[in-house]
Amino acid sequence: MTRVQRSRAGIYSSRPGILVIAAWRLYSFPVEKEAHTAARKREKTMIADLILLNGRITTLSKDTPQASALAIKDGRILKVGTDAEVMAVKGKTTQVIDVNDRTVIPGLNDSHIHVIREGLNYNMELRWDGVPSLADALAMLHDQARRTPPPQWVRVIGGWSEFQFSERRMPTLREINEAAPETPVFVLHLYDRAFLNGAALRALGYTRDTPDFPGGEIQRDRKGNPTGLLVARPNALLLYASLAKGPKLSYDDQLNSSRHFMRELNRFGVTSVIDAGGGFQNYPDDYAVIKELARRDELTVRFSYNLFTQRPKEEFGDFNKWVSMTHPGEGDDFFRVNGAGEMLVFSGADFEDFLEPRPDLPPTMEEDLESVVRLLVENKWPFRLHATYDQSISRFLNVFEKINREAPFDGLRWFLDHAETISEPNMERVMALGGGIAIQNRMAYQGEHFIERYGAKAAEHTPPVARMLEMGISVGAGTDATRVASYNPWLSLYWLVTGRTAGGTRLYPASNLLDRTAALRLYTIGSAWFSGEETKKGAIEEGKLADLSVLTEDYFSIAEERIKHLESVLTILNGKVVYGSEEFAHLAPPPLPVSPDWSPVKVYRGYHRAGREYEHAA
Repeated sequence: MTRVQRSRAGIYSSRPGILVIAAWRLYSFPVEKEAHTAARKREKTMIADLILLNGRITTLSKDTPQASALAIKDGRILKVGTDAEVMAVKGKTTQVIDVNDRTVIPGLNDSHIHVIREGLNYNMELRWDGVPSLADALAMLHDQARRTPPPQWVRVIGGWSEFQFSERRMPTLREINEAAPETPVFVLHLYDRAFLNGAALRALGYTRDTPDFPGGEIQRDRKGNPTGLLVARPNALLLYASLAKGPKLSYDDQLNSSRHFMRELNRFGVTSVIDAGGGFQNYPDDYAVIKELARRDELTVRFSYNLFTQRPKEEFGDFNKWVSMTHPGEGDDFFRVNGAGEMLVFSGADFEDFLEPRPDLPPTMEEDLESVVRLLVENKWPFRLHATYDQSISRFLNVFEKINREAPFDGLRWFLDHAETISEPNMERVMALGGGIAIQNRMAYQGEHFIERYGAKAAEHTPPVARMLEMGISVGAGTDATRVASYNPWLSLYWLVTGRTAGGTRLYPASNLLDRTAALRLYTIGSAWFSGEETKKGAIEEGKLADLSVLTEDYFSIAEERIKHLESVLTILNGKVVYGSEEFAHLAPPPLPVSPDWSPVKVYRGYHRAGREYEHAA
């Protein structure tokens, strides 16, 4: 290379050694540029979208159980640590929220709830959840009846117990008819009974000539005329079949209703659910609304959902059809198929109506159940099964063990729901088959009835949740809302920690109570196992989904009675704010209109708010 050539290349120097260095710089420049670009990309990926500071964060992570700050990037936890450590990933566009020394927990996950069905009905329902007195409840009923136009009904569908009322009793038919003489009223109490006023009886066409349903009773007066009380004896089909005859919301109103119910769950810090299907919830027709909301990216709760058979004696046909239509895991982190159940066969339904004697399942149950479960196992479908009584559970497990010998479960996720009276030998059998148990606080609503029938001693371990955990069984917590218990998860956590019913009756000795952290684990990490998502959610850890809740009070230190009054002031799903109140209200999404215009949600806003002035008090 001549001097001119060297000059044109930019590497000429009159000093020895400089030529070589300049040439190295020329040829290494593309490598340096590439490395610099990669470094800038890495730096950019470390810049948080959102940072929460100055909090008391319970992560439920073994590595960092407590922290004061966290950072979120692209819907996942980016960093957890001290304020200073987390602020290291702050960039120019990072949103920073000071949570004012409030308690922060992972988003709650209800492992057994009926959100999809309730979403179709929520805007029609007058909720008595948390209402402190029967007088208040009847006043709400009276005022809502005046607002509700024909041919619509006023529906009170579960979520309450007579023991929550200061009067500690149910309403009478006379009181309901006086509160609403013209508008049809349907009030559901647990799986036990429904109160119908005269207008509802006329709307249903129930007369002295109407026959009783199998397993149900239409109570009658001396002349044979229906009184308005429908009783499960012990099957709740009469109650649900009667309810299903009422008017439905339009498709657009069902979309609105579902969104309102999800926001109501967000109010309590719920970010995930495992939907257990439900009676009169047909697949795929009754899933169209929730699928449309998923398509629109309007879900504010993550769903894993189970398919619930709807046709007695046709259960195998339902599941055989569904295994060819879809498969477990189909969907994404917001909306996905989980498996089969909680109803697998109608002959296996042992409803927990503790006001009635325990039902004996028919001798055909084993044959019915075996055909369905064998189909599911052979197609690698996880399943869940409603199971209240130990006697029923023994028979279910006999079927499962038989199938496992011939078609091994081989790690397939399956679990029992409820299991209030399960025995230790049967818990060992569940463990041997790799199953889990999803528990709910139904005893918080029916504990007094259970004690009256079986005695206080028998109630001490219903269910034996502490022993389940000692044995190493996978356990998740939920509510079974909305037709028995309320959807408020803090009532369930209160029940796990104190062993008390919604009415304050103590059920459990200290040996069957959980500490507050253990109870919270069941509602987070524990529940994630039941949808096979324990590596994605349940703890505030780097790489996991950014779902969390900031609480009104410190769950870990407040008085026990305050636990059931907790709410979220800031709920974050996938790194985005889906609910905010108090000092975080300005961060909340815009308010949703309520439709139809006469909806009880427009006035009462779901679960009772203490101290709130309603229209009837004006």
